[in-house]
Amino acid sequence: MKIFQLDPSLAYRPESEHYKYRNYKDGPLVDRVKMTYSLMHTNQTLDFVREKHAQWGSCSHRTMSVMDALSLMDSLVDESDPDVDFPNSFHAYQTAEGIRRVHPEKDWFQLVGLLHDLGKILALNSEPQWCVVGDTFPVGCRFQESIVFSDTTFKDNPDTKHPVYSTELGIYEPHCGLENVLMSWGHDEYMYNVLKFNKCSIPEEGLYMIRFHSFYPWHTGGGYGHLCNEKDNRMLPWVQEFNKFDLYTKTEEIPDVNTLQPYYQGLIDKYCPGVLSW
Repeated sequence: MKIFQLDPSLAYRPESEHYKYRNYKDGPLVDRVKMTYSLMHTNQTLDFVREKHAQWGSCSHRTMSVMDALSLMDSLVDESDPDVDFPNSFHAYQTAEGIRRVHPEKDWFQLVGLLHDLGKILALNSEPQWCVVGDTFPVGCRFQESIVFSDTTFKDNPDTKHPVYSTELGIYEPHCGLENVLMSWGHDEYMYNVLKFNKCSIPEEGLYMIRFHSFYPWHTGGGYGHLCNEKDNRMLPWVQEFNKFDLYTKTEEIPDVNTLQPYYQGLIDKYCPGVLSW
């Protein structure tokens, strides 16, 4: 597989005013957000994550196209997001268009922007949002301080009292690689599994972005380096580049979806054609 190199001159540099995002201290949505994370941090245990992999990993629940899945996102508002309160489908196009403006030659990267949150359809299939949305983190080892709300929300998680799961390495070996780590269950891992199961041809860098874009305790908080290997360190700049668009393209300006759909349908046909198994 061809390895793409990031050109630093193309990096998306948000205006300073955009740093108001991810405000977990005050604002009109904070109470809703903290409740979602409290439930997540109490219930996301190693056993729970293994159960969800067994439940959803076979991608045998339904079939539909990417555009069909995207249309379902019209009815989903992410309860963990402190920044916006509008349907996730608009965020998908905002992210994709932000990437398209800066990386016009990397159509697969643009498609990643459109696809990255589609795993949230789990929340429309009877799953509670606390096991679908929000920042992800490893299970089976000690929960680190780089996790949002970690100082108050893990106290009732039974894994914090487990003699192995509560240690720094837990069930893992040093520098085992994130691909060998069980993350809290959510839309990242689910969508990655869907793309792999359906043999979509998005490059490895793009699949990595989708799988770990919510792992803020790592790519932004600087935690969990003891689990990362050389590949993770090589992929980190890609995840960080994607994160700039995921985060800083959130505005109240709603994109004209009807105008954009034909372009993105072409990318879907190129990389994820037809009807997929979910």
